[in-house]
Amino acid sequence: MTDPVLEVRGLRKHFPIRRGVLGRVAGHVRAVDDVSFSINAGETLSLVGESGCGKTTTSRCILRAITPTGGEIHFRTQDGGTVDVAALGPKQLRPLRRQMQMIFQDPFSSLNPRMTISEIIGEPLLVNGVSDTKERNRRVAELLELVQLPAAYLNRFPHAFSGGQRQRIGIARALALHPSLIVADEPVSALDVSVQAQIVNLMLDLQDRLGLAYLFVAHDLSVVKHVSHRVAVMYVGRIVEIAPTHSLFSRPRHPYTEALLSAVPVPDPRHRAKRIVLEGDVADPSNPPSGCHFHPRCRFATDRCRTEVPVLREIAPGHSVRCLLAEELGLQGVEAAA
Repeated sequence: MTDPVLEVRGLRKHFPIRRGVLGRVAGHVRAVDDVSFSINAGETLSLVGESGCGKTTTSRCILRAITPTGGEIHFRTQDGGTVDVAALGPKQLRPLRRQMQMIFQDPFSSLNPRMTISEIIGEPLLVNGVSDTKERNRRVAELLELVQLPAAYLNRFPHAFSGGQRQRIGIARALALHPSLIVADEPVSALDVSVQAQIVNLMLDLQDRLGLAYLFVAHDLSVVKHVSHRVAVMYVGRIVEIAPTHSLFSRPRHPYTEALLSAVPVPDPRHRAKRIVLEGDVADPSNPPSGCHFHPRCRFATDRCRTEVPVLREIAPGHSVRCLLAEELGLQGVEAAA
């Protein structure tokens, strides 16, 4: 195995809660609380969980779109060195921006309607010193071909394209500066199902050709199963399980992961899925419960779960879980059910 392109250690992001006329800090929302993982070159790690669990906040901290409260974000630069992105100032971050790019969720709002496609894709090149117009247009044409769009579209505006075509333009823009890490924040959730398949297959093809590392933020586990090498499951700001895709889908080791997988449709009319409906609400990240954050909704919870805080520990090669009872539970996976 090569050194990871990205290694996150103990990442935290706490947002202050201010009250009163003077805006005194009355508490904190623990949006991301002790998150650790790594991604190798050519690998896709998917980050999944319910809305509000901290997936997008984690991805934005990694790109330094927001400043983390604590932890380390070690990124391997293209010259072979390693830097802690969390500790860098604005001037030190600028050279790294070209090596870490993002594909946004909404292809409609992520493109400037007043700019042509040539200007949108060429803007990162212009900002990074490619001032020759012909050279920029040549590179933009190459990128359009890479995402399977005709070069004749160069001078069109975003409103002339469908949602899938706009997302291809967003991908081309992200690839303009030859990045090694792409953060894809729900890149297909706003698209029709048939178009989702096209975009996902395009991203997989680009990964094979360019050796890209993907952090794939998603909630659709059917898509996640298709694109991922490994999957990390988040709950209330913490990773509760991380494992190779096949291992996690066939034999989950955390009750929350089992509940998520029970919602994945199985393409077999003879199979009637047994949906696990979690009782209660998602824990409040500003006032999480004691012990295991998931224990108020867990049907297996014991008194120990209510008082003891579980740590993320490896229970099988490459398979880690944050559950005190992981070895005792026989949980149901998608493939086993099918």
